[in-house]
Amino acid sequence: MRINGASPSFCANHMSLRINDVTPNFSAETTQGPINFHEWMGDGWTILFSHPKDFTPVCTTELGYMAGLQPEFAKRNCKIIGLSVDPVSSHGKWAADIEETQGHRVNYPMIGDPELKIAKLFDMLPADEGTTSEGRTAANNATVRTVFVIGPDKRIKLMLAYPMSTGRNFDEVLRVLDSMQLTATHKVATPVNWKQGEDVIISPAVSDEEAKQKYPAGWKAPRPYLRFVPQPK
Repeated sequence: MRINGASPSFCANHMSLRINDVTPNFSAETTQGPINFHEWMGDGWTILFSHPKDFTPVCTTELGYMAGLQPEFAKRNCKIIGLSVDPVSSHGKWAADIEETQGHRVNYPMIGDPELKIAKLFDMLPADEGTTSEGRTAANNATVRTVFVIGPDKRIKLMLAYPMSTGRNFDEVLRVLDSMQLTATHKVATPVNWKQGEDVIISPAVSDEEAKQKYPAGWKAPRPYLRFVPQPK
């Protein structure tokens, strides 16, 4: 696996990733062949979600559920790619178990990370955690449990990290993607527990004068800074 444009010192000492950072680029083997990550992403949205080891029970349910949700993400111009700290040859065997037990075939690529380089590049493992997945347990890799949502500009829009014992809520990831795509297009924000079709909040950056032009029917404002309008089409 090759990390593009990254010197060895960067790989060992890079800063922690934050929202709006440019996503690290890399070349790696996947279950669907070799990829350059930035090229594979193209100009759409991407979800990268990671796993501490193959054949782990919670991750098996997650990978299967994401396979079932893949058409919904595709409708939103969003690709899915998984990563597990094991070789691609192991991923293929795991995929058969996932399909048999979860009822969904994994049609998205799974990245192999047997040298732990990508896990370290994305700040999920410390730089001194060795250079091989061999002999490591899921507990050794417990921090490789992060979901990254990446925008068309290759910048990280969301990071969610879960413990191994708690299955991730990918319906929530889909909901958040809907919110981010809406707010990237319109000057609005989405309130707590928002779902498609519900009212949104006019951005504080929008003056009342500008809001009157965009929303001539007006808005509900229990406070001057809290202006609710129907979701823009």
